[in-house]
Amino acid sequence: MKKLLVLFLFIGTLAQAQYSVKGTLSPSQDFLWILLYKVEGARQIFVKNTQIKKETQQKDGKEVTVGTFEFELPADAKVGSYRVTYDLQRNGFIDFLFNKENVSFTFDPSDPEAGASFTTSSENKLYNEFLSAISVAQYKVDSVQVAYLKNPTKKLEDGYKQAVTDIRSIQKRYALKSEGKLAHDFINATDRYNSPTVAKTSKEYMTGVVTHFFDKIDFSNQSLFNSSFLIDRVTDYVFYMNYSEDVNKREEGYMKAVDIAIDKVNDVKFKGDVIQFLISQFSAMKSSTLVDYLFANHFDKLPVELQNAEFKKRIEAEMAVSIGKTAPDFDWDENGNKMSLSTLDDGENYLLIFYSTGCSHCLREVPKIFEFLKDKKKTKVIAFAMETSDDVWKNYQKQFTGWHHVLGLNKWENTTARTYQIRSTPTYFVLNKDKKIIANPDKLEELKVILTGLN
Repeated sequence: MKKLLVLFLFIGTLAQAQYSVKGTLSPSQDFLWILLYKVEGARQIFVKNTQIKKETQQKDGKEVTVGTFEFELPADAKVGSYRVTYDLQRNGFIDFLFNKENVSFTFDPSDPEAGASFTTSSENKLYNEFLSAISVAQYKVDSVQVAYLKNPTKKLEDGYKQAVTDIRSIQKRYALKSEGKLAHDFINATDRYNSPTVAKTSKEYMTGVVTHFFDKIDFSNQSLFNSSFLIDRVTDYVFYMNYSEDVNKREEGYMKAVDIAIDKVNDVKFKGDVIQFLISQFSAMKSSTLVDYLFANHFDKLPVELQNAEFKKRIEAEMAVSIGKTAPDFDWDENGNKMSLSTLDDGENYLLIFYSTGCSHCLREVPKIFEFLKDKKKTKVIAFAMETSDDVWKNYQKQFTGWHHVLGLNKWENTTARTYQIRSTPTYFVLNKDKKIIANPDKLEELKVILTGLN
């Protein structure tokens, strides 16, 4: 009997060793599923998913439909940063720390910037309390600094010193309160540099912030590594600390910033992830200069086993038709003659249109472009028709005299259309005399402005 009692107690202990992660979406909106990930380096490792349960609650005297969900984590679940994703399409998620305790929180999916409010979890309560306090204090420091730059006075100079003293006090207080907790590493790494004395110029201020940006960030710290913290800081440094309105200065700043940020990463696998992340960001920005720079100076210098060939192939295909690149060449027959884009020399610039006679939007816009360009002789048009057959096209194209007409059969599967990453029609590319892409406008009105400037 005693052995059975011991067994029951052991089983009960195992059952209690599980941890729960509970969340409430208020309001629930239309979300149906929640996905749970473990964040490791620059990657998300899928853990499990669950459906969102809808229920009605009273809020401020009104009935509100909220969504609730719950995950169970085993006793041996890894400590670290986790992510619940509720909106894959718009990348809606909430990150939280897990350190062998139950976690529960509420958040408003319509206001993702507000973050989550934690009702259970000493780690997350403390960390969020710190972030709230430090952000208010940092705002005070920055406000006094800006005021001083506009109107330097002894009062503001003294006020700045006091604001810095206050923020140092908050940082130290929470560093002490968090000792022994997972949040401690994050609190220490969030310790932003503030000059002990007020900067006399905006350049002096920014130089100080940029120079000391990574001072308190240890890229070898496993707690930081297994979270989104390091990637977020790299993003802030590269894209916000080095921004300039001047395109050339901005690109130079980005290049210098990626070199510094990547050099901070010691783990070669994580370095590869950071490089791919930055390439993806610049690819989304259609910045071929920075994508080429990252491939040549960082990606291609990684150990061969860490160079993702499929990733590089996909990005290079996407960037092949970005601004600044020479438009990919293609051939067609025109009045019995073999023509190619690269050898055209009848214009000072070119408009390449991908359209379809089965696209009502195209049938409205293409004739408007023809009328618009009648008195603009510098621009020559290559009208690439994406069709399943030539039945309609062979008569339709006759009304646009003076244009180069190309028939692209197989429509969306046409080789040239795929090379140009055509996902909708009409799609416009404006090329210079050397066939370099100088614009890729989405709207007809934007296209007209560009063509007017070129004629």
